[in-house]
Amino acid sequence: MSILATILESKKKEVAERKSRVSSKDLEKTGFFARNCHALSTSLVQPASTGIIAEFKRKSPSKGVINDALTVEEVTQAYVASGAACLSVLTDYPFFGGTDQDFELARRANPNTPILRKDFMVDEYQIIEAKAMGADVILLIAAALNPDEIKHLGNLARSLGMETLLEVHDEQELDRSLGDFISIVGVNNRNLKNFSEQNVETSKRLAERIPQSFIKVSESCISGPKTISELREYGYRGFLIGESFMKTDAPGKALLEFLNQE
Repeated sequence: MSILATILESKKKEVAERKSRVSSKDLEKTGFFARNCHALSTSLVQPASTGIIAEFKRKSPSKGVINDALTVEEVTQAYVASGAACLSVLTDYPFFGGTDQDFELARRANPNTPILRKDFMVDEYQIIEAKAMGADVILLIAAALNPDEIKHLGNLARSLGMETLLEVHDEQELDRSLGDFISIVGVNNRNLKNFSEQNVETSKRLAERIPQSFIKVSESCISGPKTISELREYGYRGFLIGESFMKTDAPGKALLEFLNQE
């Protein structure tokens, strides 16, 4: 069984357990559910935008612990101060060490910044959870969902005022998953079956297949400012980076130094 399949099997059990504890109706009365969302698409296309989606991630299935010594508030606030256009916060605990509380703390610490809930979405319940947490954007992974599921979850997110980042990593996933319920397409340069490192050639190869009506985001394996400059030539406006910042003692400083190299 691939790592992705293992994660999805675990996630479905987790969601069933969550639903048994708190109903969707109760979620709609809690947290940040009533707040208006910030638009990631707007943030990425502003002329002065860095395009960086900076990620808070404690660990990964392939790397193990990356950084568990820093708080989510200090990392995300430093990211924003250093120029991040958006934050990405993991909420999967078994495989990535993330929690709902991480997200809520990041939301409170950064009230004016778009934040992506980074998790493996398999059920509409998680979309409602994301809204209650204060998410502006949710992630839908094409490798984990069929086209009908993507359409249903994407439309639900849009009806709640959130945007969807659709993640693909090959031509087949891209061609079968697009729709007007999606505004942002992310190309994952990492192999989701084994989480092995790749390079940004996947983003370059898929760029011309993504219609211009969608904002393009390149995810993972971005080694430096030169890579971002190359990807901009292919039409990419967003760049999701996590591990290269998180593996340092000061992720926000690492982002600032990264940007100063451009």
